[in-house]
Amino acid sequence: MEIRPITVPEYDRVREEIVDFWDSDRTQAMHQTMYLHEFGESCLAAVEGDRVLGYLVGFSSQSRPAGYIHLVGVRRAARGRGVARALYEHFARWAAGRGCTYLRAITSPTNTDSIAFHRALGFSLEGDAEEKGLPVVADYGGPGVHRVVFRRPL
Repeated sequence: MEIRPITVPEYDRVREEIVDFWDSDRTQAMHQTMYLHEFGESCLAAVEGDRVLGYLVGFSSQSRPAGYIHLVGVRRAARGRGVARALYEHFARWAAGRGCTYLRAITSPTNTDSIAFHRALGFSLEGDAEEKGLPVVADYGGPGVHRVVFRRPL
């Protein structure tokens, strides 16, 4: 498995096959190609041959010394093989090389798989409120849209 910047044609294919990565198309609107145009070197693909097994869209924050993971997806058939972990570690090295001192990511309080995954990678949960027994940052996604915010030092 090779990890490298994802190309626009590969990302377009991910968008076409979004259900294989996310088990639904609910995140389609979050998958905008502009991220590749503006943050290309930190938008990654885990590739075997010519097939994208997983991808990560991330960038460095302009308001804090953080590498921010916006999206990560892994094909159903590639789950459990360490693809997402490898993408996160590659991104962590990239972020550290640009002066970031920690990583951040978010999810909804109902996404128990994401919460378990991030905890397994050593992320802590930040918050100023609580929802479903979890710390959340109130209104992080807009009025009334609370998010679990993950943080891991580099």
